[in-house]
Amino acid sequence: MPITKESKSSIKKAAARLVRQLPDSAVWDDLMYEILVRQKIEVGLANLHNGRKHTHASIRKEFGPA
Repeated sequence: MPITKESKSSIKKAAARLVRQLPDSAVWDDLMYEILVRQKIEVGLANLHNGRKHTHASIRKEFGPA
């Protein structure tokens, strides 16, 4: 997904919001974790929106019964 000027601006705002929400005792690892989680969620939502998803049956077939 290409990054446009608009999305860069929204990413910058989201990153600033994320930093403000961290506790004062946060360390770099806390920030990196939050960024990674946010990125993974956004990728997953984009995949879902674009029709790239797996059915429950296909997951069970690949990984076996739980």
